[in-house]
This record gives sequence, structure tokens and C-alpha cells, in this order.
Amino acid sequence: MIEVFSWPTPNGHKVHILLEELGLPYRAVPIDIGAGDQFRPEFLAISPNNKIPAITDPDGPDGQPISLFESGAILLYLAGKTGRFLPPGLRERYEVLQWLMFQMGGVGPMLGQNHHFRQYAPEKLPYAIDRYTNEARRLYGVIDRRLATSAWLGGAEYSIADIATWPWLRNWKNQGMELSEHPHLERWFRTIEARPAVQRGVQVLADLRKPIHDDKSREMLFGKTQYQRR
Repeated sequence: MIEVFSWPTPNGHKVHILLEELGLPYRAVPIDIGAGDQFRPEFLAISPNNKIPAITDPDGPDGQPISLFESGAILLYLAGKTGRFLPPGLRERYEVLQWLMFQMGGVGPMLGQNHHFRQYAPEKLPYAIDRYTNEARRLYGVIDRRLATSAWLGGAEYSIADIATWPWLRNWKNQGMELSEHPHLERWFRTIEARPAVQRGVQVLADLRKPIHDDKSREMLFGKTQYQRR
């Protein structure tokens, strides 16, 4: 059985959703990032960047156990393992991969910074808030234009590009966005939101997550602990 070391965040939900879509048996192992579980040696052994999610699969590609970190790599692995949500044709596959990389290199980092400065930063810094809110709006626009001419981000079929991107847009209100300003994105968002596997995926570990209000959680997530040499 695949073990998923995770927490209910956008990057965690990517993997939860794909596993639910695939119907693969798995066990979710909570890594409470507010309590510092991501710095434990046993987790660092499979995720040296101390970030969730990570997985272990006893039935790897050569029949031997494998562990993986980085959500994009995990999505590619699971899609490759099952032959689903990643097209077999090279042209179609690269179309999906470019939008997966768009999420990994743009949507995730920029919306993450947007959320941090709007919700968690101890000081409200207008420059940072404006910068990342404007960048979020630009990225929403890129997605909306793509979806004006394509049913899904990666082309004609629902794929890991959609699964990777959708969880990052769930907090659109906290990002200072309005879905109604991006009608093609909104259509896509609501269609994915209605999928039963997606609804199950976002509930994985969700009952364990708590608002980040205490100093310990802030230190674990944003403080000096992040930068200690290990």
C-alpha cells in the first residue's frame, strides 16, 4: 500500500486527489507542519527538503520500494504507474507537462506568497501585498485565456495539470480574487469541484488542520527553524 506523508495543503491535496481519482489503496500519514513534524529525521529521510507531500510505494517501477518527494514528481510517478491522466501521445503529453510546470513554477510559488503576505505575515506590507495580488490576478488571467479555447489546461482531457492547479485556487477569496471575473476559469473550477474523487481528496486529513495563530506554529512554518542546518 502506498503511504502518503502529507498535510491538508494545496500541495498535499494534489496527491490526495490523484490517488482518489486513480482508486489506488493508500494510507495518509499526517505530517503536522505547524508542530514541526517535517523536521523529524524519519521524514527528512524521504523528503530532504522538509516539505510535504512525500510518498513511499512498496511496489516501485522495478518491483522494489521507492520513495519520492515533490508533489509534481509524485503526480508524474502515479500517472506513469497507472497510465492515467497523462496522455500517451508525445505531443499531447508535452502539452500537459507544460501546464504542470506552469503550476509548479508559477501558480504555486506566487499564490503561496500572495497568501502569506495577505494572511500570515506579522506586518501588512502594502508593496508585497500589491505585488503578489497583482501577480495572482495575472496568473488567473493566463488560466482563463487558456480555458477559453481548451476544455482542460492540458488539452481535451482532464489531467494531472488540472489536478495540480485546482487546489491552489480554492482559496481565491483569501488571494483577493473573484472567480466571476474569470468565467472560463470559473467553469473549469466548478466542474472539478463537483468530481466525487476531488471532494474526497480535499477531506483527507482536513479534520486535523488548525488555524495558524500560535507563535510555535508560526515559528515552525516561517521562522528560523526553517533555516537550521540539518
